[in-house]
Amino acid sequence: MNNLNMEPLLLNDSDNGMEMSTLKQQFPESSAKTLRDHVEQAMRSYFANLGGEQVTDVYDMVLAEIEAPLLEVVLEYTRGNQTRASEILGLNRGTLRKKLKDHGLM
Repeated sequence: MNNLNMEPLLLNDSDNGMEMSTLKQQFPESSAKTLRDHVEQAMRSYFANLGGEQVTDVYDMVLAEIEAPLLEVVLEYTRGNQTRASEILGLNRGTLRKKLKDHGLM
């Protein structure tokens, strides 16, 4: 499985998105962790803090938690260009619009 590091994805196309300086401030190299690292840490923390409470539907919960910010950041990166955002995400533009509506982002 790939270890996806979001920094290369965000820093490749500076003239088609946010300014490089903004991205570098948000994602300094010294603190670079992969997305996988962050998810693993969050999930370990989640389970460690359950306090014996029973949980179900964790998969759907995690997807719901990450999808909205993913869409927001990609749209910010593309300066609201939904066609470009759909290309970056690998989604059909209609699917992207539906997801944006589902999350109250349009």
